[in-house]
Amino acid sequence: MFIQTESTPNPATLKFLPGQEVLEAGTADFPSAEAAAKSPLAQRVFAVNGVKGVFFGTDFVTVTKADDVEWDHVKPAILGAIMEHFQSGAPVMGEGPREAAHAEHDGPDAEIVVQIKDLLDTRVRPAVAQDGGDITFHGFERGVVYLHMQGACAGCPSSTLTLKMGIENLLKHYIPEVTEVRPVAV
Repeated sequence: MFIQTESTPNPATLKFLPGQEVLEAGTADFPSAEAAAKSPLAQRVFAVNGVKGVFFGTDFVTVTKADDVEWDHVKPAILGAIMEHFQSGAPVMGEGPREAAHAEHDGPDAEIVVQIKDLLDTRVRPAVAQDGGDITFHGFERGVVYLHMQGACAGCPSSTLTLKMGIENLLKHYIPEVTEVRPVAV
């Protein structure tokens, strides 16, 4: 098994490509070792000293390291953990409910929210996945769209620029009711 790695815009995050399916669909975010309880693969990666976050896409694993750790010291152990997991035949995710991709939204703005989610799914999320992350809808209130950033996007120095200049401009262009985009921590 050969696992490729790619850098991301976030210097604290690397994208690992095992050359096979990681998740059948969607994403899974593990911002802490405690959150990894439902994933044998995430638990194995968190066992590497210095790992601060793990994120799965359909064909990649994104790992965020602690600031006081160098990639040269943790990258070989992470590669080993991912390789061991896939060779073991263990499932990537254990049993239990998966998180929804977008938050639900009812009410008078439901039609606008459908448009927001559609633009996020078709134009934003595929591009963000290329960088090892994901952005999901969290809410819409009085013209403000609240988005949750995951994987390489969480804590990325360029995420504010991406959010404001890219996503906000896109949503404002297609949906006049959108006045601003803000990140949320979940």
